[in-house]
Amino acid sequence: MEKRIVSMAIALVWLLTASAQVSSLQGKRMGVIGDSYVKNHREPVENTWHYKFARQNGMEYYNYGRNGNCVSIDRARWGEAMWKRYTTMRDSLDIIVIIAGHNDAALLDSMGIETYKEKCEVLCRGLIERYPKASLFWFTPWSHDDPHFLEVVDATKEVCGSLGIPVFDAYRNSNIYARIDSFRDIYFQGGRRDHAHLNGRGHDRFLPIAAHFIQSYFK
Repeated sequence: MEKRIVSMAIALVWLLTASAQVSSLQGKRMGVIGDSYVKNHREPVENTWHYKFARQNGMEYYNYGRNGNCVSIDRARWGEAMWKRYTTMRDSLDIIVIIAGHNDAALLDSMGIETYKEKCEVLCRGLIERYPKASLFWFTPWSHDDPHFLEVVDATKEVCGSLGIPVFDAYRNSNIYARIDSFRDIYFQGGRRDHAHLNGRGHDRFLPIAAHFIQSYFK
């Protein structure tokens, strides 16, 4: 009987906490800018963790993802870099999530880490100036065998840290084991050949981790 009462009490606390979290985000406008992590490559945006997070919390959701897009450099096929195109986002946003860096890491040999850091700062400062009341969050790429990915992750944390923008280090701290073939076979759109794009199961796996990170700033 005591165990049942304790279990019911825990469940009640959890429900009250969840309700408080939802009410604190209800009606907010969330814009997500980035590359194919945001666009969701070849699968519907509705499968992504950020879309599901917004819907679960009663928020308006705006997706500004482009496959192949970079933070720092324009690409003929994939359009203007994010440090320029953030200006195309809607004027009024309460939460802005940046999910980026993968394509910059893949091209780091040609541009160098200082170019990335410079444009990363331009993007961050531009977002703060345009949306001074908004909460900004940056999610890094998954872990990767290419050492340039870790360079980009650490550079992102350095720039964002200097401006007070919370960064979720998905390279080191996520539950997405992107360097393991058998894991990617289950959770990535292209199986083991894919090092970037979660499928529906992968997004569902990462959703509670990402949600906890964002919600912790609204308690």
